[in-house]
Amino acid sequence: MLVIPAIDLKDGHCVRLKQGRMEDDTVFSNDPVAMADRWIKAGARRLHIVDLNGAFAGKPVNAEVIHQIVETYPDIPIQVGGGIRDEDTIQAYLDAGVKYVIIGTQAVQAPHFVTEACLGFPGHIIVGLDARDGKLATEGWSKLSHHNAIDMAQRFEQDGVEAIVFTDISRDGMLQGVNVESTVALARSIDIPVIASGGITTIDDIKGLCEVAEEGIMGAITGRAIYEGSLDLAQAQKLADSI
Repeated sequence: MLVIPAIDLKDGHCVRLKQGRMEDDTVFSNDPVAMADRWIKAGARRLHIVDLNGAFAGKPVNAEVIHQIVETYPDIPIQVGGGIRDEDTIQAYLDAGVKYVIIGTQAVQAPHFVTEACLGFPGHIIVGLDARDGKLATEGWSKLSHHNAIDMAQRFEQDGVEAIVFTDISRDGMLQGVNVESTVALARSIDIPVIASGGITTIDDIKGLCEVAEEGIMGAITGRAIYEGSLDLAQAQKLADSI
């Protein structure tokens, strides 16, 4: 299982939000490229980058910074989400060297877009499902939909997405522990890999996910915990490799 550091970009800075609230942010670095270097040196084998401004604007805002990270670390697979609402944006990111693009809001609001994206860019599409109490949220988590996370994951599996990033938004950025039960339930409902996100706080959360990784959990995204020090990335990846 991969332990995947999150680099969340707001106004060109590396930040973390609490429960997706743009006004409740903590700036951890003014140099996202240096932050990427820090995590790669600690053993990260993939990076998760989110354009927070883009998620709210509906189009890329921090693309220049993302391109800099990709150019600096061409051998590290990078997955990017936030503001990906059309095929031109997907093409631009892939042309820049991004390995995977994550479709979130658009996947829920216009599911056919995922179908078209998988046909146009096979092997490069991940869907991000952000849920609270099983229901999906959109537009930077500012709106709740009536869609069920498992039903939508099964649909997108049929479309041919590479993986599902599943986030329990009630726990994201709150350092309350990962929702293993919901993540496992989703993983069991599909055959494509699931990447867990939201609430990962300590090495015990990594251990808990590793113990159920065989259910289909290929990775765990962590943000605030590695920035504030409650989780050591190098130790976490070493543990994941040993189980």
